Amino acid sequence: MLKLIIVVLIAYFLGALPFGYLVARFQGIDIMTKGSGNIGFTNVWRVLGIKSGIVVLVCDLLKGYLSAMIGFAIMGENGAIIAGIVAILAHTFSIFIKFKGGKGVACGAGVILYLSPLAFLLCVICLSTVTMITRYMSVGSITTAVLCPFILFFLNEPIQYVLGIGCCCLYVIYKHKPNIIRLMNGTENKIGKSKSN
Repeated sequence: MLKLIIVVLIAYFLGALPFGYLVARFQGIDIMTKGSGNIGFTNVWRVLGIKSGIVVLVCDLLKGYLSAMIGFAIMGENGAIIAGIVAILAHTFSIFIKFKGGKGVACGAGVILYLSPLAFLLCVICLSTVTMITRYMSVGSITTAVLCPFILFFLNEPIQYVLGIGCCCLYVIYKHKPNIIRLMNGTENKIGKSKSN
């Protein structure tokens, strides 16, 4: 039980680090009042530019990766997936910004990178291809979230990884509910426009 508590606490406080908010604040901007108000890579990119967006993307990936790595070091495969789930939830409910946050895509990608590098690569290809074709980051993210558990399954990854990431992917899709509504209404912003999704 002590190991579990340690894993959960470490993963939560790592996952809760609001890098998008911090990067924007460093430049004198409250990212939560700009664009979509989201602290993730896409909104930071659109509001502050690609360089700031990449910094946020890398940092969010890293916190997901480190959470899973630490969880694995303490509790093995079960620890890795528990830590990954906690980190993704923490990213969306960060104690540092009044329990608000992003949608968990980049943080979740970092978790997958640790759990299965090949699955991560296939997910990146899927995300990039769909986003390039549709010019909607949200469509790329949702499509990848749908396919990710199946990719892990067909790569014969541990069942706890498949089920755990599957639950996270459902959660990520749920967090994209506003985007789905805008897509249905034809008001979702495409990549290249100044306003965020």
